[in-house]
Amino acid sequence: MGLVGILVMANTSCMKAYVDSVGGDSEKLVNRIYFTDLNTAWQGVLQSLKSLPLDISNRESGFIRTKWVDNTAYKNFIDSVGTGTRYLKAQYRFRVSVAKGFFEGKPSVKVVVQKEQLVKSDVLEGWRPIVTDVIDENTLLYRIGRLIYLQMKIAEIEEEKTKKAVDDFQETGI
Repeated sequence: MGLVGILVMANTSCMKAYVDSVGGDSEKLVNRIYFTDLNTAWQGVLQSLKSLPLDISNRESGFIRTKWVDNTAYKNFIDSVGTGTRYLKAQYRFRVSVAKGFFEGKPSVKVVVQKEQLVKSDVLEGWRPIVTDVIDENTLLYRIGRLIYLQMKIAEIEEEKTKKAVDDFQETGI
């Protein structure tokens, strides 16, 4: 590794330390664009979040936020493999934005997912945000995509059945 590589690594690690020290943004936005209508995307998002309690669900603004969910046991189990950090308490919530638009000339919907993760290490320390690994966000977007696909396939099959019934009626008159 040359001098440039060392300088880049030093600069990025110093920058991350600075951002963390001043309370920088610990949440990451993960998004995906789906070629569907807003209603289908909205229903897909609601179905993918049905196991979580919702705090805000505003279709007009295209915003959903879940309530805080305790995941202390999960964080302690997962993080014990890596850093060995134990948490007294851990909780998270999702923020999801759904926006209608156009991508490459086609109507589309952009879904943005943000996971807020807070942890408390001891009784004297308050809640502090930690950076997410974006696995849950990507999993949620994958689930939304699969639900949208299934809804579109069901609508396509229903349309074909309706067309066939109309054709049969026109042929037989019954």
